[in-house]
Amino acid sequence: MLNSTLLMSSAHYFGNDHKLNPYYEDGETVDTAKAEVEHDGIKAALQEAGAEIVTVDAPPTSQDGVYTANWALVRDRVALMAVLPPSRKSEEDWARTQLGNLGYTIEELPEPWRFSGQGDALVCGDLVFCGAGYRSDEAALAYAADRFGLTRIQLQTLPQLDANGQPVINEVSGWPDSYWYDIDLTLSVLREPDSTGKGLIAYCPEAFTPESRQILATLDAVDTIEISEEEARNSFACNLVSTGSTVVMSDTAPQLRADIESAGLRTIRPHVDELAKGGGYIRCTSLWI
Repeated sequence: MLNSTLLMSSAHYFGNDHKLNPYYEDGETVDTAKAEVEHDGIKAALQEAGAEIVTVDAPPTSQDGVYTANWALVRDRVALMAVLPPSRKSEEDWARTQLGNLGYTIEELPEPWRFSGQGDALVCGDLVFCGAGYRSDEAALAYAADRFGLTRIQLQTLPQLDANGQPVINEVSGWPDSYWYDIDLTLSVLREPDSTGKGLIAYCPEAFTPESRQILATLDAVDTIEISEEEARNSFACNLVSTGSTVVMSDTAPQLRADIESAGLRTIRPHVDELAKGGGYIRCTSLWI
């Protein structure tokens, strides 16, 4: 089953001291207690959808340790570990320990490429949809796809631009920035292809370069649902988790909800807004293991 077992941590140390992406707002406070309630709601919704949840502690050294999707890409009990931005570096050893303690084989990239784990590598059957340029290097994604025997669909999202139309460099990471810094913010896997039919994905065309739009428009193995930029950016509509029959998604994305339900899938919609202040949502908090 798609997303059958998911690794989650907690929102106990969630904060916004390090503004690691465009969703952080200057002067905006974070209510950690509220974030923890939201995290519990996501967990309950995923369990209702049929997923098994494995819970580990969050690292006390990182405000972003709630976003376990960035810890690794995991397939067949092997965890290919991520290489994270400097402010999240302490999560790497933490994630190795947690996954190792759970019995997963830990593997590292052969070179110090940037790699955002599952956040930039969404598996859909034998395909893996990949995003590069902000948190992941294309070489890392090519290696990951080859390691797990997956066909890589390499895509490129659009950068954040400043007032002069120039790409923004994030002051915390020193890396290029984007509202679509991980591909799971603008593409989601709803159903995997199998012997009975095509898979199903949802994506926001406005988030991608023309070349990537063309790739997505001509895929044979999956059908597609297009998401508006408003719902993708303001409601984190793409950042969902699907079991193939039930989708846990934003409660403020009515058009995507209608399209998903028209495709025959059930939706569960927990309320999330505090965790969104860190630029992450439902998918970001759960690593498929």
